[in-house]
Formats: sequence, structure tokens, C-alpha cells
Amino acid sequence: MIRPATAADVPDLVRLIRQLADFQGHLEDAVLTEADLSSALFPRDDSAPVHAHVAEADDRVVGMAIWFTSFSTWTGRRGIWLEDLFIEEAYRGRGLGVGLMTALARECARLGYPRLEWNVATWNASTISFYEAMGARHLHDQLVYRLSDDALRGVAAGT
Repeated sequence: MIRPATAADVPDLVRLIRQLADFQGHLEDAVLTEADLSSALFPRDDSAPVHAHVAEADDRVVGMAIWFTSFSTWTGRRGIWLEDLFIEEAYRGRGLGVGLMTALARECARLGYPRLEWNVATWNASTISFYEAMGARHLHDQLVYRLSDDALRGVAAGT
């Protein structure tokens, strides 16, 4: 079953985020807490900057899609940016990933958003094949950049 996440799903989402970070070899970077994720997904003022859908199997949460809205200056409209899609290894190949992507595509359709976009690690051939089988295309002329830590602080300080 695929459904929007609830506050009760936060511990499972944190667990899955840490599994994803471990899978990608970056467990030490996954420092979020349940409180961090809860306040992002379910703020008191109902202005959540991030959203999540979960996949359930065997009466437990085994997959997730965490996303937020983006904006395209070219289309002049919002879209969905998929931050993380992850299914526990034992549950892969059962259609849960497709189910989560379908749920996000339906969100786009419901909201009139023309785009659903995301990054994928270049080394993750099985995930690339999964996305391409759905009709997704790689934007060959795009590179992802990030400022963080000392570099971010340096730019902020004007140095």
C-alpha cells in the first residue's frame, strides 16, 4: 500500500533515511533526528516545506519517497523534486518503487505541476535502469553542485 506519511511514520522514515545513507556509503552524514523530520513534515502552522509518501508491506513501512516543491523559471510553474526514494532491500522488485513514483506523478497531475525531477548516483545502475524503464530521461547537460560546511561558511562570510 502506498499512502501519504503521517506523524506516526516519522521513526520509520528516519530508519529508512539511515538505511539509504548506509547504502550510499554516507551513514555518518545522516544526522537528522526524529524531531528534525517531524518539524519539517508536520509543522504547527501547516506550511510543510517537505512531504513524504510511504510504502507498506507486511504491516510495516518498508519504503519512502521524500519530496518538496520546486519552481521552474522556464515553465513559470512548480514541480516536485524527489529528494529520496528508498525501498528496503527485501521488498525491492515488488512494485513498491513504481507505486511511490506513481503517487508522485499523480500529485503532479492533481496540482497541475509539469515536472517531477530528482538526482540519481551515477554508480547506481539498477536505479538508473528503473527510472529509465518508466520513461525518465537523463539531463546530460546538467551537473549537481553543492556548497556546504567550510565552503558555505566562507561564501556567507564573503571570503
